[in-house]
Amino acid sequence: MILSGSICALATPLRARDDALDLEAFGRLIDYQLDGGTQALVVAGSTGEAAALDDSEYSVLLEAAVARVARRVPLLAGSGQSATRKTIAQTQRARAAGVDAALVAAPAYVRPTQEGLYRHFSEVAERGGLPVVLYNVPTRTACDLLPETVARLAGHGNVIGIKEAVPAAERMGALLQLRNAGFRVLSGDDPSAARAMLAGADGVISVAANVAPQAFAAMCAAAASGDAALAETLDARLHELYALLGVEPNPIPVKWCLAALGLGEAYLRLPLLALSAANHAAAGAALNRLGLMPAARAAG
Repeated sequence: MILSGSICALATPLRARDDALDLEAFGRLIDYQLDGGTQALVVAGSTGEAAALDDSEYSVLLEAAVARVARRVPLLAGSGQSATRKTIAQTQRARAAGVDAALVAAPAYVRPTQEGLYRHFSEVAERGGLPVVLYNVPTRTACDLLPETVARLAGHGNVIGIKEAVPAAERMGALLQLRNAGFRVLSGDDPSAARAMLAGADGVISVAANVAPQAFAAMCAAAASGDAALAETLDARLHELYALLGVEPNPIPVKWCLAALGLGEAYLRLPLLALSAANHAAAGAALNRLGLMPAARAAG
């Protein structure tokens, strides 16, 4: 399994009328990604509202993705929890659903030490039953998986990479020293992804790819080939989308955009709310400028 290029962290379409999974829209979103050149998919990550899914929904969503993808690209499942035992159980649940690997975020809220993080990820890698991609996102978890700890974990045969959401070039540079055939380094930050890939990162696990998979995949392909001028030109076209997707907490803006494109509803589960009306016009205009819809329209 090679993880590279544009990897989409999929949103999870939900129906407002009954607060249920919209598997039909989910299937169309997967097709939209594969048709656009996305090279791998993540299901039930933070963009997929994993915290709002119950165990049965989690399994149903993963099984639906496995069936739709049909092994055309690697499929990862978010399985990180705040406790190691729960993370192992969730990873085993993902394995039972048939995914290829687990994307495991550092434990949120509990703020473990670096040794605690090392032992946590080691236990998950040994007992979860799936290859593990580490996920460091301190803005969400309140703990930072430092490169020194990543270096220790990279030697574990079942730890196959890291998604790093700290955008600092120095952080990416430290991690790239650990990169090898068995350990992939992936950006987790859309606005700095082109820079990271031009520096040697294998790819990016992206939110923006939900909305503009073809444009984002083209940018990643240019960066992977070392064509800095083209990558930067293509990336510049996406800056407005990056800014839009950060105007309210993820995945609020991305679900509005997907609804505008006919890929599900803008509905989210509480405590998240749909995109504020004050941001609708700017969101529609951004999609229009990318050529993703014939005209901006309200998405509810």
